[in-house]
Amino acid sequence: MAKKTNVDTVKVGAWMKIGVLSDTHIPGRAKQLPEFLVESLKKVEHIIHAGDIANWNVIEKLEEIAPVTAVAGNADPQELRERLGEKKVAVLGGYRFGIFHGHGEKGKTVDRAIHCFENDQVDCIIFGHSHNPYCRLHGKTLLFNPGSPTDKRRNEYYSFGIIEISETILTRLIYFNRDGTPG
Repeated sequence: MAKKTNVDTVKVGAWMKIGVLSDTHIPGRAKQLPEFLVESLKKVEHIIHAGDIANWNVIEKLEEIAPVTAVAGNADPQELRERLGEKKVAVLGGYRFGIFHGHGEKGKTVDRAIHCFENDQVDCIIFGHSHNPYCRLHGKTLLFNPGSPTDKRRNEYYSFGIIEISETILTRLIYFNRDGTPG
């Protein structure tokens, strides 16, 4: 399942804004990232992608906007899995973020995400896989799934997340329609 954890230190002890997305599945679910998403991400200092990217061009497009920390998901080709790994811990703004797609064989997605980081001290776990937005505190750990900006499945809206770091971690889910109008 999860491979060895990579720890990336990006920016410590400072205010920052992070764009969070997962399950883009490009070009399978959309030909490109939605324009509303791209424009919204231009206001962030860092981007986290929690897997099921499908094409390295997505990472390149995101890197044109801001530095990217990403992991591979179950639908990603072997090349992306080898390049990105399936589990990371990133230190952003002084907080430890566990990043894992959420795939596996047993249990619920949220439980697999928690289990993946049970031996790591993380403040927030970012995951995807279900395409269902999720933001809840489990004990002292915040769990955050941004949903999908390209494949809403049974959800009413497409979605992604914004995290603002200051003295605390503030999360916001952004919902939108195919044409980019807010949900």
